[in-house]
Amino acid sequence: MGSPPLLTHGPIVLRPLRDEDLDALVEMVAMPGVAEWWGTPDPPAREKEGFLNDGGAFAIDVDGALAGWLAYTEELEPDYKSVALDIGMFPAFHDRGLGPAALRLACAWLIDERGHHRLTIDPTVENERAVRAYAKVGFKPVGVLRRHERAPDGRWRDSLLMDMLAEELVPD
Repeated sequence: MGSPPLLTHGPIVLRPLRDEDLDALVEMVAMPGVAEWWGTPDPPAREKEGFLNDGGAFAIDVDGALAGWLAYTEELEPDYKSVALDIGMFPAFHDRGLGPAALRLACAWLIDERGHHRLTIDPTVENERAVRAYAKVGFKPVGVLRRHERAPDGRWRDSLLMDMLAEELVPD
């Protein structure tokens, strides 16, 4: 997979990750408002590798500031072609509609340029803010992944599998 393109819409820029973004993103996942949803903390080197997502990741900039991270993992087998997404935003950028806007921008590219007809995302069931944000983009709940993810406190928690078909993408 090559490096993702530069995508812009209003104040939001999705751009390829840079090495200098990684330390800040490691700090982001330890911040209140993110840490409780991120899962079990990894050592920084492993966390950085995860952010790179084998090249399928964007940095999210808002008005020139690093606001978060957005990753996509493509299934390219023609009979199963789809894409899974993940996103994290710095708390200072929460509750401003920026996460859904960034997600919408990436989804439009994945549909229009990468040819995907189905997209998925799987927030923790209890993360109501994320579930509402993804619904604004067009994602719909399709089931619960039981004991899907280990929480920072060590307990297993459920994730809500949400998907969206290309024609369900909600325009901004």
